[in-house]
Amino acid sequence: MDHTDTTLTLALSDAIGNNDFDSALAAVKSLRPVDLADVLEQLEPTLCWRLLERLPKRAEVFSYIEADEQVRLAREFPRATLAELVSEMPADERTDLFKRFDQNQRDILLPALAQAEREDIRKLSAYVEGTAGALMTSDYAALKQDMSVAQSLAYLRDEAPDAETIYQVYVIDDERRLLGVVSLRDLILADLNKTIEDLMTSDVVSADVGDDQEDIAKKIARYDLLALPIIDEIGVLIGIVTYDDAMDVVSAEATDDIHKSAGVSTVIGNLKDASIGLLYRKRVFWLVLLVFGNLFSGAGIAHFEDIIAANIVLVFFLPLLVDSGGNAGSQSATLMVRALATGEVVMRDWLHLIGREALVALALGCTMAAAVSVLGYVRGDETVALVLALSMVSIVMIGCMIGMSLPFVLSKFNFDPASASAPLITSVCDATGVVTYLFIASRLLADLSVVPV
Repeated sequence: MDHTDTTLTLALSDAIGNNDFDSALAAVKSLRPVDLADVLEQLEPTLCWRLLERLPKRAEVFSYIEADEQVRLAREFPRATLAELVSEMPADERTDLFKRFDQNQRDILLPALAQAEREDIRKLSAYVEGTAGALMTSDYAALKQDMSVAQSLAYLRDEAPDAETIYQVYVIDDERRLLGVVSLRDLILADLNKTIEDLMTSDVVSADVGDDQEDIAKKIARYDLLALPIIDEIGVLIGIVTYDDAMDVVSAEATDDIHKSAGVSTVIGNLKDASIGLLYRKRVFWLVLLVFGNLFSGAGIAHFEDIIAANIVLVFFLPLLVDSGGNAGSQSATLMVRALATGEVVMRDWLHLIGREALVALALGCTMAAAVSVLGYVRGDETVALVLALSMVSIVMIGCMIGMSLPFVLSKFNFDPASASAPLITSVCDATGVVTYLFIASRLLADLSVVPV
């Protein structure tokens, strides 16, 4: 937080503490909701809710506060204030907040809400996490196909002010089955006597309530939608997923994949606020596992200790070669994980891709071999240069093959391809690189005398 924010926070604390809410509201009047949320997070919880309950757009401001902080603040709110705030929140956001509450907080809140809101929360919170049902909102605008444009506009004006979005209005029958969609633009420009059936598009892109939320986000992005209607098994419209919620999913999944690619368990939350114990627990598993994985590298060195003792110059190039294989493998793995995540490639593309990757790896390996062989000649002799060149080509090709194939293997067995993390790829490539390098060296240098360093 910069100096200006600190000054504002102190000024707000003094004003609220002195019950001077006029000054406090005037101080934050020019702030956008997302910026105001950042300021409120710095206040003491009691001071925060005293100001928050007086804000004209308190539900919108509250929605921008970090999830864990929302729960902490909710404990400080009087029950009536919390109920009013929750009632003003969009259906999906209040359900998400409710699911983060402990049982005691839920028991306090539910009786204070209106019957319709209680039922809505219970219904939305019953859907499995990670599905469209858990992501959607029930705040949407719907019309009947026999309504005129004039009737529709009047209806939307009166009945849909709280809808998440009305730029796309859904058309339903008496059983609430989804029939079509009509844009607000078409409604505004159409003849007032036309019916919705005349204007609507019946070919609607929709999704099932049990679909994975990643698939929902991909569908919204593919068809460039503002919102995606969610239907049940008989075609009844039960909610919508808006593009901003889909982008939250994309952001969360990207963060998840980044953590996995670094060998870090997921669900860290805000890194700034994460405890030392949490960071330790999320990172220790892979690091300990890879410690034992690296024993294979040691076993390879031990197996070829005679050739190493006879040619000490080999040790000088060992880190260079095995790191090159790990780097090449990590590049390939990153490209494949991304392609699998976005749907650019599928399992049946593996054979085609591995052939192409082999050619790329060969070109990369030869280029790197040309550079390292010069060092080998300077440091040793022609034979050492040949060993290094052959080893570099082989190690880079093996690293690329491992890096490209491992995400496919994990995906085949229903594991997250992002688990093909850089530390894992590097460890596997290190072990294979050590064995490959020393095996080639043993074949070419076995009968030669010691090469001076």
